[in-house]
Amino acid sequence: MKIYISADIEGVAGVVSQQQVTQGNTEYERARRLMTAEVNAAIEGALEGGASEILVNDSHGPMVNLLPDELHPAAELILGRPKPIGMFAGLEPDAAGVMCVGFHTSARQYGILAHTTNSFAFGRVRVNGQELGEAGNYGAYAGEIGVPVILLSGDDRFAAEMAPLFPESERVVVKQALGQRAARSVAPTVARDRIREAAARAVRRVSSIPPFRVPPQTEGAPYRLEIEMNSPALADLAALIPVSERLDPVTIRLPAASMAAALGWINTLSAMSAALR
Repeated sequence: MKIYISADIEGVAGVVSQQQVTQGNTEYERARRLMTAEVNAAIEGALEGGASEILVNDSHGPMVNLLPDELHPAAELILGRPKPIGMFAGLEPDAAGVMCVGFHTSARQYGILAHTTNSFAFGRVRVNGQELGEAGNYGAYAGEIGVPVILLSGDDRFAAEMAPLFPESERVVVKQALGQRAARSVAPTVARDRIREAAARAVRRVSSIPPFRVPPQTEGAPYRLEIEMNSPALADLAALIPVSERLDPVTIRLPAASMAAALGWINTLSAMSAALR
């Protein structure tokens, strides 16, 4: 049984500040070790549940955060960017399920370090009229290829945001959000225990968890992708794409024949936004 793990950092126990998620300081070095340890807990739980093959994808920022020499040897690791499908690079239809470890709420929502893909560029991302964050967008892609999201870990706000999207998944809360950059966190060892136990449960019941598809259920591809940029200048930049449609000063609509295409547009606009930093 193949299990896929996408690893972010903002939802890791003990992580609350921008400094902790940005390379180049001692707080980041501590946070990436906490991130690696939570991923190892998910791997251990997946193995306990019956997984025979595990692929981990580093999905935060530069995507070179996880420590290869500290990763559980049962898993293989994808590092670096850019890469096809970004946060779900390497996910194939033969995977039994996806685990999202260390994830966070979508942009402009309550939750620790909340954002969607690029905190500088994006205010809101909607697919078929529904606002989705990173887990929602990538979970829709997984659903499109028939793979369910079986576990999500992060803060309490993230768990609440995910409940209606992935009602059958295991949702692990490792901290309570007190603000955008403040939280009441359990000890890292407690967080790892919770993740390991939930991962084992998720793998044991994976066949009962249906893939998530973008509502409304009757409406599929082609998708309507609408992105609210964080400024008119960023929308000016996005409007340079020939197939884009400017809906208002900050909102761009792009056609997407599939969720893979929608993610391609999101990641393209994220990269383009660097021109205005």
